[in-house]
Amino acid sequence: MKKITALALTLLMCITAVVPAAAIGIVPYDSYTYDFWEDIVFTPAPYIPGRSISGISLGIGPNGEPVGAFSRPEDITVGADGLVYVADTGNNRIVVMNAEMTRAVKIINSFEIERGSGTFNTPMGVAKCLEGYLYVADMNNMRIIAIDVDYNGSNDRVVRIIDNPQAEHNPGAELLEEGYVFSPLKVAVDYAGRVYVTARGVFQGIMVFNQEGEFTGFFGTISVTLSTWQIFWRALETQAQRERRPRYVPTEFTGIDVDPNGFIYASNFDTNGVQSVRRLNPTGEDVIRRGENGNLGGDLAIRPINEYAGTSEIIDVVYRNKGIYSLLDRRRGRIFTYDREGNLLYIFGGLGSTAGTFKEPVAIEVSGDSILVVDAGLNEILTFEATMYGKLINEAVGLRFDGDEALAVEKWRQVLMLNENLEIANIGIGKAYLTAGDNVSAMHYLRLGQSRSFYSIAYRRHRNEVLRDNMSWILSGVMVIALAIPITYKVRKRKREREGIVDE
Repeated sequence: MKKITALALTLLMCITAVVPAAAIGIVPYDSYTYDFWEDIVFTPAPYIPGRSISGISLGIGPNGEPVGAFSRPEDITVGADGLVYVADTGNNRIVVMNAEMTRAVKIINSFEIERGSGTFNTPMGVAKCLEGYLYVADMNNMRIIAIDVDYNGSNDRVVRIIDNPQAEHNPGAELLEEGYVFSPLKVAVDYAGRVYVTARGVFQGIMVFNQEGEFTGFFGTISVTLSTWQIFWRALETQAQRERRPRYVPTEFTGIDVDPNGFIYASNFDTNGVQSVRRLNPTGEDVIRRGENGNLGGDLAIRPINEYAGTSEIIDVVYRNKGIYSLLDRRRGRIFTYDREGNLLYIFGGLGSTAGTFKEPVAIEVSGDSILVVDAGLNEILTFEATMYGKLINEAVGLRFDGDEALAVEKWRQVLMLNENLEIANIGIGKAYLTAGDNVSAMHYLRLGQSRSFYSIAYRRHRNEVLRDNMSWILSGVMVIALAIPITYKVRKRKREREGIVDE
């Protein structure tokens, strides 16, 4: 009986590994990745749809009034206390939900301000800082406000206002054009209290405000370079033609998040389909790592006509944990997840009209191992729960991040039982063997994972080991050969002399 059960389980794993999840009716979208040759490889679903949360589903609010439907929600964040904050933009309010997202614990639509009470006007972004304050990008009020939320009453109090970055007291005021209108979209706060803002019409980079709320300059500016072909044609253009041609300006950032070490993850639209996310250190330098194929831009533009062709439009980014981060593509509704080395782990999601698909995804967040996506078109928050396949990949990457290579290998082996074609699993095992010094095993798995760079390292180390371990035999052989050559020559010479053969 045990053998039959084991056989059935193995058969189920094989079927799951080779057939797209959508094809067997488990989820309403494809799950896939790209191999070394940049071909699409379908995989088991790493995440499946969970629940859809709407304002109506939250029922009665804390004051005994119906919460009411969301209206074009634009952002979401999860605080250290587990509470979930939604920027209900169209309703000019912030809805605070419990960790399970089953009820509203707070609705913020007004607050105490220095000169009486205040309200929101198109709140676009929300973030929670370590001090516990809620930061809101209040777009049409042209300000960022920090609120000390009163969870037991209605005495929500504004403790900080950031506005008018062109004021004379701002060190970076001269960097802005005259008449600039501050329209903040997304906000993030690091452990030191610095505030990072993406704003409408700002292409120079992320706006940075110090602890006093002063605008200090731009952060993570993306430089634009022209190809040799573009430079050649621009040299031949007339002044009138140049004026008609679109300007080459840096890309506008679309999403922003902060990891526990204060590094900024920022997403942007990349028309080249190469890099749509950056990891910025405290000096603003991009230190993100790139995987084997060097692509951090979502779908690879490798086919002229199909549903995967063309560059993605990355609208938001979320740092998860253990170096893992995810990107949200509004063009096709995909969620792309990478590890700290820039290796693509899995892709899932899609646009559509069935449950679990998106209409207009705009923001992504995580709560534990669940992924939350704000859909402004559906006026809902969609949740996605990790499958065993997704959990094993997350755990394996996390264990390697923590340096526990042995346990990571066991997780990767379980992943390979579900999807034997996953290159990142073979690479993970190969790297673990490489770290442990087992270069022969490392070469085997790195070859399966198509990791040429790490395979070369393993091969070089193995070659050096062979040379070191056999050096005495090699030297002895060289000495024997060195001695044998003159001896053989003398023997042959004497033999020829005895036979009367004279060398010319």
